[in-house]
Amino acid sequence: MVLSQVIEPIVESDEAIRKALESAFLPALVPALAHATGDLSLLREDLRATAVGPGAEQGGLNAIQQAAARELAFDAIRRLRDGVLAPVSDDETIIRAIIDYMSGGNATEDYLPMLLEELKGAEHDEKVPHWQMPKGTQFFVAIAGAGMSGILAGIRLKQAGIPFVIIEKNADVGGTWFENTYPGARVDVTNAFYSYSFAQKNDWPKYFSPQDLLLEYFQNVAEKYGVRDAIRFSTEVLSAEFAEDRATWSLRIRGADGVEETIEAQAFICATGQLNRPNMPNIEGMETFAGPSFHSAQWDHSIDLKGRRVAVIGTGASAAQFVPLIATDAAHLDVYQRTPAWFLPVPTYHDDIPEGLRWLFTHVPHYAQWYRLWIFWNTTDGLLAMATVNDAWPQDGRAISAENDFLRAMLTGFMQAQFADRPDLIPKVLPQYPPAAKRMLLDNGAWASTLKRDDVELITDKIARITSSGVTTEGGAERPVDVIIYGTGFRASQFVAPMEVRGRGGVSLAAQWQGDARAYMGVVVPNFPNFFMMYGPNTNIVVNGSIIFFSECEMQYILGCLKLLVTGERRALDCRQDVHDAYNVRIDEANRKRAWGASSVNSWYKNEFGRVSQNWPFNLVEFWKLTREPNPDDFTYI
Repeated sequence: MVLSQVIEPIVESDEAIRKALESAFLPALVPALAHATGDLSLLREDLRATAVGPGAEQGGLNAIQQAAARELAFDAIRRLRDGVLAPVSDDETIIRAIIDYMSGGNATEDYLPMLLEELKGAEHDEKVPHWQMPKGTQFFVAIAGAGMSGILAGIRLKQAGIPFVIIEKNADVGGTWFENTYPGARVDVTNAFYSYSFAQKNDWPKYFSPQDLLLEYFQNVAEKYGVRDAIRFSTEVLSAEFAEDRATWSLRIRGADGVEETIEAQAFICATGQLNRPNMPNIEGMETFAGPSFHSAQWDHSIDLKGRRVAVIGTGASAAQFVPLIATDAAHLDVYQRTPAWFLPVPTYHDDIPEGLRWLFTHVPHYAQWYRLWIFWNTTDGLLAMATVNDAWPQDGRAISAENDFLRAMLTGFMQAQFADRPDLIPKVLPQYPPAAKRMLLDNGAWASTLKRDDVELITDKIARITSSGVTTEGGAERPVDVIIYGTGFRASQFVAPMEVRGRGGVSLAAQWQGDARAYMGVVVPNFPNFFMMYGPNTNIVVNGSIIFFSECEMQYILGCLKLLVTGERRALDCRQDVHDAYNVRIDEANRKRAWGASSVNSWYKNEFGRVSQNWPFNLVEFWKLTREPNPDDFTYI
């Protein structure tokens, strides 16, 4: 895989162009052609897409509108091929007019700067720091983690001329995409969006890439941007302590050979993320099971499941991906479910991107960028309105507003249709909590077809214990199994674990949080100067975006903090407690007005105190604006 955005010349015949257009995503193609040609007459109001979300194929355009849009696109592509129209330069007036058309006039001045930045992407990366650390400045940054956020941090620091090291516990980059190798592992955000804005590809082979392609992508980005040489692989950060007299962080690290050493840095970025430490359930007798057992994030590929009885405990995002695949190998599969998930219908979830659409991405100028922007715009607010509590709505535990109830009805209809031939399963698979209260999963029908197999049983009785030979439920039934797979998620709310982090006065971060992690902007914590987190508390995206977008915003904020230090007479900055506290009051109030905060359903979005410590409750543009640059008054200085 290469990071390619090269636009190839159009030499194909009229027939080949028409064939490619059969696979076109039209709501983004028409804007792209208007951009490529400068011909705003292409933006016909009668062909403007208006619908998004599940079931809104081609943006809600009907068959007649689609045919007209394809004919319009064919004429424009043919004119580009024949030299009648030459691609135009990036005229912001034209681009703004196209955004206005694509958004139906809803892209206000609040949104436009963010959308323009996203559209420019790799060609004009506006997030590149426009400053350099002054020569002779002694400043060094240590980063924990070489996953998506750690790679990004290294790239931006290098662009700012700030020396750094990345400490990575694994043998290669990629983070979750290096570790999670279970069958069917793939992203649940389309790769047009789940990719760095500055490292786009117009030749992704699939809509939703599997683990191996994502790992290759991050490997290539690390190589292309020259951060691999700064990574110490197979090395783990054991502890980090801030020395106030020197304003430096001392990191105790351990290499693959077991040898420990200490490195010193002026700043410490924790980029270990939220979903990196597997969560094992607390079930009586787990240690007595005589057969092989493992967590899905630590998949044991040496275990052959063919012809064996297998138990899967947990039905979250990972299980929804691997269960349909291992069911074809196992002699019998027991799936233990505590809480059913809402599934969003995505027919293309496992599909290759059609050859015609890939041809258009690589031959029509700006098409891949407008396709990404279409997805970005329509997830900026996304399903947020449907996840927002209406206090006047009867709070019966099943829905939180009329919009949420509409979503519930739509998803219920989808699931009932999937299980129409197995009505006995509907009470088990249909959630009784509001959509978006837990992580919603993508599905192209694979989940239902798997649960309906004769050799698969969905078990909703609570597990009482595990024995040497099987699993016993509270009803007393024991089901013999040969292999147990735990699809029980991660210890998401235990940020920075298992590292020990100590700040001013030797205060422990774990002791300060006492299990209730909080941060300002999800990035900085009072009493921990020059300590920054990426994918920290309350920066998880639920219904409206890509975590990569959030990480890019966070790194923009971190760079701003570092600029305050290296270009000024300051050694360290520390977030003010009052600023931190006021921010978190606002976050908590908003999260209580979202489905995931209002519902009592169990979820990894909440910590042990029932507080939503993971999720961002507002739209994307809010976080984008807040993280453009830090307010110097939010900090005290050393």
